[in-house]
Amino acid sequence: MTVDHVAMHMSDGIVNAPISVLFGIIAVVALGICAWRAREELDERTVPLAGLVAAFIFAVQMVNFPILPGVSGHLLGGALAAILVGPFTGALCVAIVLIVQAFLFADGGVTALGANITNMSVFGVAAGYASALLLYRLARRGRDDVAVPVVGGIAFVSAVIGTVCAAMGFVLEYSLGGAATTSLGAVAGYMFGTHVLIGVGEGIITALTVMAVVRARPDLVYLLRTNRVRTAVPA
Repeated sequence: MTVDHVAMHMSDGIVNAPISVLFGIIAVVALGICAWRAREELDERTVPLAGLVAAFIFAVQMVNFPILPGVSGHLLGGALAAILVGPFTGALCVAIVLIVQAFLFADGGVTALGANITNMSVFGVAAGYASALLLYRLARRGRDDVAVPVVGGIAFVSAVIGTVCAAMGFVLEYSLGGAATTSLGAVAGYMFGTHVLIGVGEGIITALTVMAVVRARPDLVYLLRTNRVRTAVPA
């Protein structure tokens, strides 16, 4: 297995057929739940934002940045989507991007699509939003408002956590049915180390994007408006 094959977008043949089918089923069930619950997150104001978030994630995922020799990374977008439009809608946004990339751009294998969706749309979004929600509530204790730079810091940390958790989803799948000869320890160490670095890049992009939206329209940011914050304090 080469470095290029241990990427967040899994190609065909990295895990065996039974595991691919299993996580395909998990992805379908998870997206069905997300589609049902997303109705609670969306209204006439936030539907256009969800479309913009999906388009932004798609565009940024097409741009790779170098991490190490032979290793590149890109924005996953899970934490960003969850913070802006909610975890269930955010998972759908990321899944739509992955489906388009797999079928139209051959970015990620079609047979691995269920695993990729599970990793990035389910694990990544859930971990990113859970950490953002926890940190945000801690920051709000005893306060009515949270400063924009603090919200940016929360977005940064949650993006790093979401990226690493998405990568560990791949390690889980590889441990259950890896079809290559590389040892599990080597894969786990490589995925964790490189995705911490990728997460830093993701965190910077996520923080800058979230702070820009908070300054312009804090009422549209799901994390803020669902936790009864009146407005963010300008930097």
